[in-house]
Amino acid sequence: MKLPPSSFGCPLDSLLRVLAGPWTIYILCRLHNNGETRFGQLKRQMPGISSKMLTERLRSLEKSEIIFRHQASTIPLQVIYGLTTEGRELTTILDQINTLAGRWQGQETKTANTTMQVKKAKRRTTVANDPGMPPLKKMGETNVTVR
Repeated sequence: MKLPPSSFGCPLDSLLRVLAGPWTIYILCRLHNNGETRFGQLKRQMPGISSKMLTERLRSLEKSEIIFRHQASTIPLQVIYGLTTEGRELTTILDQINTLAGRWQGQETKTANTTMQVKKAKRRTTVANDPGMPPLKKMGETNVTVR
C-alpha cells in the first residue's frame, strides 16, 4: 500500500490523511456494499458530489492502492472501480468503527433525552415555585368568581 508520507513518521497518520478527505469514507462504503461499480453509478449513488470531487477522491484512493480502476476498451469507455485486498481489509475495520459510532451515538441520544427531561422538570419546578406566578391549577379547575 502506498500512503503519503507522515511528517510525524506515523503510519496511522498517513492512512488517516487519505481517509479524512471529503466523501472518502462514503465512497469506500458504496464500493464495499455494492462491489465493483462504474463511475456513473457511483455518482448517482452520491447526490451532491461533483464529478471533479469524485474523480479526485477516486484517484487518491487508487494512488494509495485502496481501490483499483479497471478500464475496459469498449465504446463507450467503461471504467470500473472496486476494492483491493487492502481496501477490503480496511472496510472490515471501518465496519467495526461504524458499529462503535452507532453505539456511541445511541448513548448520546439517550443522554440528550435524559438531559432534556431533567431541564423540562426543572423548568416546571421553577415556574411552580415562582412567587410572581399565579398558582398552578389542577386539570379541570377554572377561575370562576361567584357573586
